[in-house]
Amino acid sequence: MAKWLGRIGIALVVLGLIVFVGLATWEPFWAKRDDITLPERIYTAEIIRDDFGVPHIYGKTDADVAYGVAVAHAEDDFFTLQDVIAMSRGRYGAIAGEEGAAFDYAYHLLDARGLAEREYPRLPEDTRALFDAYAAGLNEYAAAHPGEVKLGNLFPVDGTDVAAGFALRQPFFFGLGNIIEPLVSGKPLNREHGPAIPVADGGSAAPTAYGSETPSERAPDQARAHPLPWGEDGALAGSNAFAVTPEKSGGPTILVSNSHQPWRGGVAWYELVVESEEGWHYAGANFPGSPFPFLGHNEHLGWTNTVNTPDMVDVYRLEMSEDESQYRIGGEWRDLEATTVTLPVKLGPVTLPIRRTVYRSVHGPVIRNDDGFFAIRYGGIGNLGQLDAYYRLNKATDLEQFETILARMDIPSTNFIYGDKAGNIAYIYNAALPDRVKGYDWRNILPGDDPRAIWSGPVSYERLPRYVNPASGWIYNANNTPYTAAGAGSDLAPEDFAPELGVELKQTNRSRRAWKLMSEAETLDRATLEAIKYDTAYDRAGYVARLWDELQALDLSDDAKLAEARDMLMGWDFTADSVGRADALALLMIREFMSSSYQNKPWPDARAELARQVAHLTEHFGRIAPPMGEVLRLRQGDVDLPLDGGSDTLRASTTWDVDEDGRLSVRHGDSFIQWVEWLPGERVSSRSIQPFGAATTRPASPHYTDQAMLFVQHRLKPVHFWRDDVVAHAASRKTVTNRR
Repeated sequence: MAKWLGRIGIALVVLGLIVFVGLATWEPFWAKRDDITLPERIYTAEIIRDDFGVPHIYGKTDADVAYGVAVAHAEDDFFTLQDVIAMSRGRYGAIAGEEGAAFDYAYHLLDARGLAEREYPRLPEDTRALFDAYAAGLNEYAAAHPGEVKLGNLFPVDGTDVAAGFALRQPFFFGLGNIIEPLVSGKPLNREHGPAIPVADGGSAAPTAYGSETPSERAPDQARAHPLPWGEDGALAGSNAFAVTPEKSGGPTILVSNSHQPWRGGVAWYELVVESEEGWHYAGANFPGSPFPFLGHNEHLGWTNTVNTPDMVDVYRLEMSEDESQYRIGGEWRDLEATTVTLPVKLGPVTLPIRRTVYRSVHGPVIRNDDGFFAIRYGGIGNLGQLDAYYRLNKATDLEQFETILARMDIPSTNFIYGDKAGNIAYIYNAALPDRVKGYDWRNILPGDDPRAIWSGPVSYERLPRYVNPASGWIYNANNTPYTAAGAGSDLAPEDFAPELGVELKQTNRSRRAWKLMSEAETLDRATLEAIKYDTAYDRAGYVARLWDELQALDLSDDAKLAEARDMLMGWDFTADSVGRADALALLMIREFMSSSYQNKPWPDARAELARQVAHLTEHFGRIAPPMGEVLRLRQGDVDLPLDGGSDTLRASTTWDVDEDGRLSVRHGDSFIQWVEWLPGERVSSRSIQPFGAATTRPASPHYTDQAMLFVQHRLKPVHFWRDDVVAHAASRKTVTNRR
């Protein structure tokens, strides 16, 4: 008997080992593709890095340059590029575990791969050549550096894989996560106050494959490298943008790009300059996974973007058949598409295959929860034209050509703020706004059985809010309503635009400050505009006024320490410049109330929040009034520098991680800044800066943090746009070629 028990025990151990090995190894074999076809083409690019490590990529053709873009970016941040590629193939859960599986669920729910496979072949040949070449560059780097590859059979990839990443990520920039996460978790949709302004934490949460987990529950190390456009609490990034005419500046056309993106991860800016013999010459920045810059300038013109949040998403309650296999629309029943997908979920050394069903109706993706079946339809659904549109914008030469490309409505969202060498400035509230009919409450759940409620495409370009050369001579946007943008007498009127467009009406503190300061300036020359861009003040208005009024009204007679802190706040000068005694406490207090205001979250209790922040400062700094620069830090590797600015100031230090020593390590705020000037008769010139450096995940690189000191000092470095200039400042030069 003992012998048999021993044999059974051994068999169970062997079986357990077999199961363990299977769970540890199945995913790469399951994901292996034998049918991928790569172009039979040799690509050659020259990569010149300047003294800050910024790559300048040259090639005979645009495709050669795109190949070089992938190689250069991989040299600096192959770690993040792999996350983005894994997401574009629905395999991120095999890297990031449960949270990664949540994004893989979104990948399948939105049919990102299906959209790419349908639409990619329809793109112009030269655009596809760009994406194919970019994929070839990633493959080349992966093959040459197998020790850096995170996941088996992640490579090779092709242009369709890269396109699928675009299909997945773009809808989340206008807040699709605000809809998906509550529907998946069965929470109420919080849409009664209109679209949220994505300037800080709170809001667009990632869908979860398992329940109600949101990004706020992730580990800090994962939060720092998040591959989608939301932060720790589901934040989308905010931004500022400014454009000034020569008449108002007293000299050049000025375009200032001041994006507020996460400092690490899949939507962290990567600076580059590209130039080909086919006329592609552009300086700017892209996100990991893109063969071209998304913003910046060429010789003739430039633009920058800020996130806008119109009502781009409609939700429909489906009327289902008794067996839940069909839904009613009009007078007929249709089959509900149901597909079972496998989500790989890494748990320690093993990867679990989790099966989930995703649904689809004629409306779009369908989510099933305890309350029923809900379909989602959003602006830009089924359209992958942005891949071509951004490429064409890179090569546009004047305002007319630029607007012709935007008028295609292929880029689903984001404001465009524009300037050019001819002295033109413009602001286009770009969004593929659904062309809705009247008679429905588009902010609430719509009847899924009514075909009239299913719109077929976007409104025309002519119906969008738009400014070209306003009388004021200036334009700005700070993630605010487009109806304040150019000053009194130049601003558009909201009543001139149909409410069905769903254009947001909210203001930000940054907007109030920019509008005020630019309106007061007689001349917006470089020095004046720099002072505005780095402004650290808050207006006592909106959520700030409400918070301070509540603090003032508190009865704190029972707590002398809180009373002292409140009195200090009452004397605050409303500037986060790291000078005043109350700056650190005010910085901590404001963020949660700002998040509540902008993201339609519950308003915090002022006394409880005051007590929490006083306790934090007392515990970690021994006093309630440490210098703000001692609290707010730029940290990367051995670099640890003081920062200024706040969560909603024009000098933005938007969100942070609270480190073990109580310091606030900023991870999202002022990121890639580019200042462009066109002087009459002169070549375009520009300056730029990043918080860290060109190689943010390469600690051994000299460019890991070499821009940090300039960044905290409000200084910019030159952009070497012209080849003779970059050759004069070349730190390294090499030619790269794929091995086919």
